[in-house]
Amino acid sequence: MQLEKEINKRRTFGIISHPDAGKTTLTEKLLLFGGAIQEAGAVKSNKIKKGATSDFMEIERQRGISVATSVLAFNYRDKKINILDTPGHKDFAEDTFRTLTAVDSVIVVIDVAKGVEEQTQKLVEVCRMRKIPMIVFINKLDREGKDAFDLLDEVEQKLELKVCPLSYPIGMGYDFKGIYNIWEKNINLFSGDNKKNIKDTIAFDDIESPELEKLIGSDEAEELRTDLELISEVYPDFDREAYIKGELQPVFFGSALNNFGVRELLDCFITIAPPPLPKKAEERAVTPTENTFSGFVFKIHANMDPKHRDRLAFIKIVSGTFERNKPYLHVRHQKNLKFSSPNAFFAEKKEIVDVSYAGDIVGLHDTGNFKIGDTLTEGEQLNFKGIPSFSPEHFRYINNADPMKSKQLEKGITQLMDEGVAQLFTLQLNNRKIIGTVGALQYEVIQYRLEHEYGAKCSYENFPVHKACWVEAEDPNNEEFAEFKRVKQKFLAHDKQGQLVFLADSAFSIQMAQQKYPTVKLHFVSEYK
Repeated sequence: MQLEKEINKRRTFGIISHPDAGKTTLTEKLLLFGGAIQEAGAVKSNKIKKGATSDFMEIERQRGISVATSVLAFNYRDKKINILDTPGHKDFAEDTFRTLTAVDSVIVVIDVAKGVEEQTQKLVEVCRMRKIPMIVFINKLDREGKDAFDLLDEVEQKLELKVCPLSYPIGMGYDFKGIYNIWEKNINLFSGDNKKNIKDTIAFDDIESPELEKLIGSDEAEELRTDLELISEVYPDFDREAYIKGELQPVFFGSALNNFGVRELLDCFITIAPPPLPKKAEERAVTPTENTFSGFVFKIHANMDPKHRDRLAFIKIVSGTFERNKPYLHVRHQKNLKFSSPNAFFAEKKEIVDVSYAGDIVGLHDTGNFKIGDTLTEGEQLNFKGIPSFSPEHFRYINNADPMKSKQLEKGITQLMDEGVAQLFTLQLNNRKIIGTVGALQYEVIQYRLEHEYGAKCSYENFPVHKACWVEAEDPNNEEFAEFKRVKQKFLAHDKQGQLVFLADSAFSIQMAQQKYPTVKLHFVSEYK
């Protein structure tokens, strides 16, 4: 069947890491090996050209920060690959968290010298919570770094993953000779002194063969044999089912900058990574091969071209096919919408597409109809599980700096919060509005956009909050919950969905509240049901 064939071709995945682990370089080299670009650097040069339009703030141009997820697609070996390259900067982590709801698998990039870093831990935690299949790529092997076994231990302990090495380095840094590919049973050798090219890929089933000494030297051969023996004893064999369930994580070593280990990663990835997976809606589980279309908005990108004030809503297609000019039901608004120019993203250009399949990402021009988490269907009442909001780390009161523009300010705040730029909390006591963000840089983004897009000015005041906790009462009518609300009334607010939130001033407050009110549960994520 044509639909099933098209869907099985698709591989939609995200690339996540701490900033500077080599995420964009890896994306670039995957496109290069996939034939989507002719030379490395095209992704970056494209980002620079795009910087004039999407990086609308001076601060972004100055700091060179990517604040948005890039969507890139290409064909490789009869597979249609969709990559979502996420921002690494922690101030824009919310964008990455949301993107993870739209992927079927993930590649985690780790710097060989720095090992597991804080941002990687947070992102992997989200993947683990959602049981997303993960492949780990340990990058920058051409530089001096940590011992390979130490890194594997660190990945297991800090990220709580069960690893299974599918390649292993021969030396590192100045002594880097190449990689033994456990998955394909071959050796990749670095060429000469410049360490820029792969000299040979040699099939090598029997590592006991004396040929190994001739290729890499006797000391290295002995060390590689010992290491591979240790790997076979200590780590489990690869099991695809366990990987797809999120219970086992294959590990590859390489150097994206030098094209090393990237083709091996890509070849293994398209073999083992899952095609589009079923997704749970509140009403039922939706399977990709269903004939009827369904999809959800996981990201809204405003001002892609400031001259036209256009917004693009990014839709992940969950089932069936999405056709241009066909009416679809916007479930929240209960109205039908048609889209005359849906965009697909092919490497460095956008194209209008007539048909897209489950697993694909489509960009729809939006005049303000969508907010993150919205569902589109062919008529069925479906609501895909909400995209979680994590407890912000910074909180400030937002004040109107121009009383003549209060309507514009309200509209601006509402639309920016719909877009997921930050989170809005309204205090129960006095209805004052508090904005919570993952990073302080977001406040400058909001202030700039309110002024330049909505003609409204705002100022901020610090609001000392340690964490936002979403409140769940076992019994909303019992006395304990009533007392909790009375005692904590100064610290209670509602989020934009109307859920009750406890804005705790310290970790001690949270601990004491949990001890004193055992039937009141506190969650650090808004989606806890």
